[in-house]
Amino acid sequence: MAARACRETRTGSWRRSVSNKIEITDLLNPVLSDAVKGGLAYAAANPIELSVEAILGKARKDTGLTDFGPDDFRPRLTRLVDEWNGDTRMTALNRMILFDVASRHAANRLLIQDYLKKHPDVHDEVIDRPIIVVGLPRSGTTHLLNLLAADSRLRSLPMWEGNEPLPNPLKPIGPDGIDPRYTRAVAEHEAAMASSPLTAAMHLVGPDDFDEDLFLMCPDFATYFWEWMSRVPKWRDFHTSTDQTSHYEYQRTVLKILQHKRGPTRWVNKCPQHLEQLPVLKKVYPDAIVVMTYRDPVDAIQSAATMMTYAERARYPDIDARWVFDYWADRVEQLLRASVQDRDVWPEAQRVDVPFEALMKDEMSFVHAVQRKAGLPLSDKADAEIRHFVDTHPRGKHGQVSYNIERDFGASRDELRKRFAFYFDAYGPVAPPLA
Repeated sequence: MAARACRETRTGSWRRSVSNKIEITDLLNPVLSDAVKGGLAYAAANPIELSVEAILGKARKDTGLTDFGPDDFRPRLTRLVDEWNGDTRMTALNRMILFDVASRHAANRLLIQDYLKKHPDVHDEVIDRPIIVVGLPRSGTTHLLNLLAADSRLRSLPMWEGNEPLPNPLKPIGPDGIDPRYTRAVAEHEAAMASSPLTAAMHLVGPDDFDEDLFLMCPDFATYFWEWMSRVPKWRDFHTSTDQTSHYEYQRTVLKILQHKRGPTRWVNKCPQHLEQLPVLKKVYPDAIVVMTYRDPVDAIQSAATMMTYAERARYPDIDARWVFDYWADRVEQLLRASVQDRDVWPEAQRVDVPFEALMKDEMSFVHAVQRKAGLPLSDKADAEIRHFVDTHPRGKHGQVSYNIERDFGASRDELRKRFAFYFDAYGPVAPPLA
C-alpha cells in the first residue's frame, strides 16, 4: 500500500512521530493490493445478474422464506438496481458486492416478517426514551456512541447484529457455540481490511463495535446507506423527496424485535442521516434524548471525501476524485441546511449539544451531560466501563490520515467555508460551547 508515515529523526534513528500521521500517496492513482486485484479478477470471470428478481430470489433461497411483507419496498429497490445497472463504469467486483449486500438485506426483511408473524406481541414492546446521537459524518458520532454504549445499562447495535438482526434458521449455531452471524461479520471485516487497510485509520468499525442504526432501515431499502455503497444521485433525490416516517417506523419495529428477544431495553443509537429527518425522528421517537455533534463542515467533508475516494479503487477502474468531493460537499450541505432549519423541534430539555473539538478534549464531561439529561444516575461502575473502553480503544491506534483538499480535490478551504456561512451564522465559528 502506497502510504507514508511521517517520521522525525531522533539520535540518528527514524521513529514514528507523536502525531502518527499517514499520507495516502496513491489516493488518485491507486496501487492495488493483492486482495483487490484478486477480487477484481474473480468478479470479472464470474459476472452476476444484478436484478431485483435475482436479489429477491437469493434471499428466498438463503432463508427458505417467501413473505417479504408489504411490497412498497420494491419500487425503491428497483430504482437502486436500475441506477446500478446504468453505471457502466462500475467494476464487476462492486456489482457483486452490491448484489450480496442487497440480497442479505432482502433476507433480513424475510426473517423480520417471519418473526412478526410468529410473535405478534412484539408490537407491545415500548422503545423507552432512547438516546440518539446525531451529527455529520466524521464529527465524532461513532466515538461518542461507543463511549455511551460502554455503559452496561444501555444497549446499542454492534456491527455484526446490524448486518443481520435476526438469526437464519437455515444457518444455526454450530458445535463451537459461536453465532454464525458473528463469524460472517468477522470474515467480512478481515476481507475489508485486507483490501483497504487504511480504512482502519479513517473509520474503523469492527464486528464488536457499535455502528449506525440505519442498518435497521436497509431491509426497507430506504436509507442513505446506499449512497455510501454506490453512485446513486437519482435514487438520492427520489429518496429525500419522500416522507420518511414509515421507514423510521420500520426501524422502530426492528428495535422492538431485538429487545423482545433480550434486554437491556434502553437504547443508544446514532446516524448522521437523522440530521435531515429531525421532525420525523421526533414523531417516531417523541421521548428520545438527541445528542447533536457539531464540527467545521470543511473538516467533515475532507475526511468523508478522502475515505470515499479511497474506497473507489475497488469500485471503478479510474478515480474521479472531484466527483466524489462535490457529491459529499453537496450532501453535507443538504444535511446541515435541514438540521439548522429543524433543530429546535428538539427542545433543550431533550437535546445535548456536543462540539467536536470540545469532545476530543474532555469526553467524560459530555458523557455525564448526556447521562444526566437521560435520567441515568452517574455511577462509578459506568465510569469504569467507559474508561475501560477508552483504554482498550486508543484514538489514533492505526494512525491518523493527513488530509489535503487542495492537493487531492482541487478545492479551496476558504471557498468551502463561505458556502457554509449559514451553519457558522447559526452556531458560531466552531459550534455551541458545553453548557
